[in-house]
Amino acid sequence: MKRLFHKGLQATKELFAVVCPLVAWLWDVAEILRNQEQWKADIVQNHFEATLERMRTAAKQADTGRPALVHFLKVTQSYAPHLFFCYQIADLPKTNNDLEQAFGKVRASERRATGRRGAIPGLVVRGPVRLTTTLAARLHLFSDEELIPDDLTRWRQLRCEVSSRQEIRRKQSRFHKDPHAYLVALEQRLSKMSLRF
Repeated sequence: MKRLFHKGLQATKELFAVVCPLVAWLWDVAEILRNQEQWKADIVQNHFEATLERMRTAAKQADTGRPALVHFLKVTQSYAPHLFFCYQIADLPKTNNDLEQAFGKVRASERRATGRRGAIPGLVVRGPVRLTTTLAARLHLFSDEELIPDDLTRWRQLRCEVSSRQEIRRKQSRFHKDPHAYLVALEQRLSKMSLRF
């Protein structure tokens, strides 16, 4: 067994030479985001961006491992602006795993309350409202006064978005119940619209 292990290490020695520096970069980024020193968000962001800048320089100079660095930098650019909220807001989950667990708890409580095993239509349609409400209610018991919306324009806009999603869901349901009748009614509406023009 020892001989096979040694043989495997020898065969992949060149690959390790490429992978080791890349792994070191990832550990550097992970260490910054772990924030053991409890720095404020702007300091963490500055360290993070400085490390990414060093990675960009290394990617330009590297012969091997460049595609991996370029890919990491490209993906990181898309989610980097949202990484630092957890250092600004107390008790905000730091990772997708923490967020997924929070969402999972909401789904589990919805399933228990409704008895459904699959996706709950109400959670799909009213997700932004129900999810936020459920998560916030776990942290704080709101009074009547706190539930009054501060920004009526934003509140109306959110209600409009939820209503439009509900209407889309209703149309999907009608289509699934009787596709032929739904398409006939749609064709009739379209023909009436074309007659107007």
